[in-house]
Parts: sequence; C-alpha cells; structure tokens
Amino acid sequence: MKKLLLLLLILISAEVKAQDSLSNFNQKRNHINTTGMKVLGGWAIANIAVGSIGFYRTKGVTKYFNQMNIFWNVVNLGFAATGFYGAKEASDKPLTLAQSIREQHKIEQILLFNAGLDVAYVIGGLYLGERGINKNSDRLRGYGNSVILQGAFLLLFDGTMFAIQNHYGKTADRFLNKVQIGFNGKQIGLLYPL
Repeated sequence: MKKLLLLLLILISAEVKAQDSLSNFNQKRNHINTTGMKVLGGWAIANIAVGSIGFYRTKGVTKYFNQMNIFWNVVNLGFAATGFYGAKEASDKPLTLAQSIREQHKIEQILLFNAGLDVAYVIGGLYLGERGINKNSDRLRGYGNSVILQGAFLLLFDGTMFAIQNHYGKTADRFLNKVQIGFNGKQIGLLYPL
C-alpha cells in the first residue's frame, strides 16, 4: 500500500510539474505576442502623430505620403489592439499539450503568411509609385512611397516575430523530449522527470 501511495504521489507531482511547465510555455508565447503588439501599436501611434503633423505642413508627394501613413496605421493600431487583447485573454486559458503545440504552430503560420502579404505590399507600393510617375500624380507617388515604407516595416516586424516565435517554439521539443513512455509488462504510462 505504501508503494502504491508513493507511486501515486510521484505521478501527481510529475503531472503538476509538467502542467506548470506547459503553463509557463503558453504564458511566454503570449508574452512574446503582447510585446510584439506593443511594438506594432507604438509604430502605428508614431506614424499617426507624425503623419498628421506632416499632412498639414507639407505639400505634394510628401503630403500624400503622410496621409497614407495615417490611413495605414489606423488599421495597424486596430490590429495591434486586437492582437494585444487576444493574447492577454489567451493567457488565462489553460491548454492541453496538443492545444499548446497547435497554438504555437498557428502563430508561426500566421506570421509567415503576413510576411508574404508584406512582400505584396512593397510590390504594390512600387507599382503605385511607378504609376504616379507615369501619370504625374503626387498622390499616387506619395501613397506608393508610404506603402513601400509600411510594407518594409511589417516585413521586418513579421520576420522578427517569426524568428523569435520559431526559436521559442523549439523549447516545446525540449519539453517533449523529457517525456518517456514506461512499460512494466502489465501497465503503460507517461513519465516526466522531476
């Protein structure tokens, strides 16, 4: 009976430690996301402020450059706020190991998809700029320059976030490598070293 109680205590202790490690893993992923959303939000607020001042103080291509920076970053600010509160809310939800791994892969896939969109933004900005030159349009040239800048920033942002999340996601491998399957001829179980 004492051996059974000791084994039960060890298994419960291992499960608590594994759950604590899993909880820490999820909290760290969400912390990375909230930090990223703060950076994106800061970029958006700075662009809105500088763009607003520049829009009223400049003319021509620069005026339209500032105008598009305002438009673009109102949207960025909405994404940053939504992402920040979503990550904060996710911090309170306990996840299973499978759910945790899915969430990690999901954020990495989203960041890669966004990086592809960012490349498209830069190409679109180049197109607008070229079209503005051909049509002698300050607005198209200014908008094009802004879209190039914003797309390049987002490419850097999403690329950096992907690199950080991907590197961090590999810690799940280290966690999973500690889990062992035990079999004593009659029973099978998972073991996590203390």
